[in-house]
Amino acid sequence: MASVLFLEYPKCSTCKKAKAWLDAHGVAYADRHIVEDNPTADELAAWHAASGLPLRRFFNTSGMVYRERNVKALLDAGMGDEEAYALLAEDGMLVKRPLVVGEDFVLVGFKEAEWEQALLG
Repeated sequence: MASVLFLEYPKCSTCKKAKAWLDAHGVAYADRHIVEDNPTADELAAWHAASGLPLRRFFNTSGMVYRERNVKALLDAGMGDEEAYALLAEDGMLVKRPLVVGEDFVLVGFKEAEWEQALLG
């Protein structure tokens, strides 16, 4: 399998678990710090399309920035996709992590069964 892009926040315990899982299973990856090198709106739009997931899954709903900026209310009020991509691109802490981007798939968050299917299947 070709290398995947692994976007993480290194202090995040879930990201640490996910990275250990990748290493244990011999999955090659390029590491990217989600705050220092935040995804662009264009990247997020492409990843959203490739993921097949609702756009809300890309938001880190348990994060402080999400709560401080009252993002749930903005989304509930009907924020469009382009606005949402722009908002996510403003601050990596708004983006659900870890993110794994492969040639034809995107994984959001760490769910071992999903990762096994996409990365080892």
